[in-house]
Amino acid sequence: MRQGRDNGFQAPLWRAVAVYRIAALTYATILVIRNVSHYERPVLAWPVVAVMLGWTVFTTYAYANPARRKPPLFVADLLITAAALAASVPVVGRHALEQGKPTLAVAWHVAPVLAWAVAGGRRAGIAGALAMGATDIVVRAHRDQAALTGSVLMLLAAIAVGYLVRIAEVAHERLQRAVELEAATRERERLARDIHDSVLQVLALVKRRGAGLDGEAGELARLAGEQEAKLRSLVAGRSVPAGDDADADLMALLRVHETPTVTVSGPAEPVRLPAHAAREIAAAVAAALDNVERHCTDGTKVYILVEDAPDEVVVTVRDDGPGIEPDRLAQAEAQGRLGVAQSIRGRIVDLGGRVTIVSAPGQGTELEMTLTRLT
Repeated sequence: MRQGRDNGFQAPLWRAVAVYRIAALTYATILVIRNVSHYERPVLAWPVVAVMLGWTVFTTYAYANPARRKPPLFVADLLITAAALAASVPVVGRHALEQGKPTLAVAWHVAPVLAWAVAGGRRAGIAGALAMGATDIVVRAHRDQAALTGSVLMLLAAIAVGYLVRIAEVAHERLQRAVELEAATRERERLARDIHDSVLQVLALVKRRGAGLDGEAGELARLAGEQEAKLRSLVAGRSVPAGDDADADLMALLRVHETPTVTVSGPAEPVRLPAHAAREIAAAVAAALDNVERHCTDGTKVYILVEDAPDEVVVTVRDDGPGIEPDRLAQAEAQGRLGVAQSIRGRIVDLGGRVTIVSAPGQGTELEMTLTRLT
């Protein structure tokens, strides 16, 4: 039973249960008025009706607040309704019930079953329907087709309502994801405008001013041009969609980084991953190699190791550089330099993986990226 849960769409369902309970009580009261002269103890019928009325008012108020929808309330609803139903035996009389006279809680006893179905789905609704149906059959004291049909209809109603609740939950979750995606798209568009007005213009200026120059200035202009093109592609939304389900060989993507100072090791056979995941891991490795190039001396050795297990893929990037000072990564992130935070950790976390960094001054750095395979 889902305690205190309300996803917004449930409010109309609880109002429907309350309306049904009131309508069923009205119908049960009319039947009591029409048949009270045939009861064995007619005087006791009115206290039972009063209890049913009071409980209807209470549950209408109680179920309206999600915070009050807890197991004790649902169990009490079922027990009190079952007690009202069982009261038919001494009040109506066994003989009258065997002759087909309705119980005191006729139709009204379905209300807690509907409440269980709304709160807990099909399984809870079925459990409530079985308990209430068994009570109804025992009270009626006859197991003919009419008695069994009522219990079966109650069971089918519980299944239908529980199924409806599940469909509504899925629809609500999809709507929430759509709203979140729309918000993310708007934020991306805002960032794209800001980037276009600042970073892209600076990169374009560096590219133009450095075009045709020799030496480091020309190399800087070329790199600025490359980064401008990549950034324009990113903010324009032309990157590969995350839903790309084709497979790619991770080893093939990583072997392009092999140089005299970079060694790539892994299984001889291809390491197959969804293309998007493989590209994101390769991009994270490229970002790690870029950090080595910027922060280590020329000739620093880098070792890339790929481990392909049945349930996960682990990529380790280890270098023999100077290492990282304690808290250096946190300081860099606080200063807005997000190479590790976004280019590496952000990519892997978005894929559902994890990143572990082990480093110490003078002992190099080991970066381990683990991605769990989806089954």
